[in-house]
Amino acid sequence: MSSLDDLYRRVIMDHYQKPRNKGQLDESKGLVIKLNNPTCGDSISLSLQVENGIVVDAKYLGEGCSISMSSASMMTEAVKGMSVEEALKLSENFSCMMQGKDIDESIDLGDIEALSGVSKFPARIKCATLAWKALEQGIKQAEQ
Repeated sequence: MSSLDDLYRRVIMDHYQKPRNKGQLDESKGLVIKLNNPTCGDSISLSLQVENGIVVDAKYLGEGCSISMSSASMMTEAVKGMSVEEALKLSENFSCMMQGKDIDESIDLGDIEALSGVSKFPARIKCATLAWKALEQGIKQAEQ
């Protein structure tokens, strides 16, 4: 195992064991998107507060494997303060990374890059992308 793989594994486990933004926003401040992955039993409830085209806050509650819960932690940490356009571009870049496609190198993935190895395991891609699908749905709802 390379030292980079080891580092990525530690980042994923850190987000799993010490989740960022775990919880739920007051429903009066935003909207809640609930999704689940019936294949492996992962579930997420994403709370989003979007104001004037900015993701002001994001929190999540959920159950699932280390990949899905770490991904939710990383995603909520990354998108807070972003415009909805930036958040959607980040989500699109993440999706490309999960599919093994070329990514936009100008977009800083930060800790999210630790999930890049998941693309080698097709059965786990749905785990990693669950929170991101909830984000995309939430932004679409907020824009309506």
